[in-house]
Amino acid sequence: MHEYAHWQTAALLRRLAKEASKTAHSSEAGAIHDLRVAIRRMKGCLGLFARFYPERGRKQLKKELKQMMHACGEVRDRDIALELLSEAGAPASSAVVRRLGAEREFAARELRDALRPWKDGRSSRAWRTRLEL
Repeated sequence: MHEYAHWQTAALLRRLAKEASKTAHSSEAGAIHDLRVAIRRMKGCLGLFARFYPERGRKQLKKELKQMMHACGEVRDRDIALELLSEAGAPASSAVVRRLGAEREFAARELRDALRPWKDGRSSRAWRTRLEL
């Protein structure tokens, strides 16, 4: 079981790194969705196989995943609001749409900055070491 847990975690960590890198390059809605899915799966894996990892490394990664999910949520919330306003017929030139657009761009920039260490694989390699994979 220990070997399976490490194999599964390594696979999910590679997927997380791929999605984080993709989102760091382009913070489009689809990329953010895929990253959120990868984060949820990684968190589930860490919870399910908790006994197979050093507690400190596992807790640190869960904390980082929580921060990543929050940053993704900041962008996603604006995407949903903009979608709803569009469906309601709000003109793109309206103050609320422009403001939400600016907030979305700021949140996307913050997300891309937070994901920068994942772009070059540094975070992925560091987490493999901390989890003893």
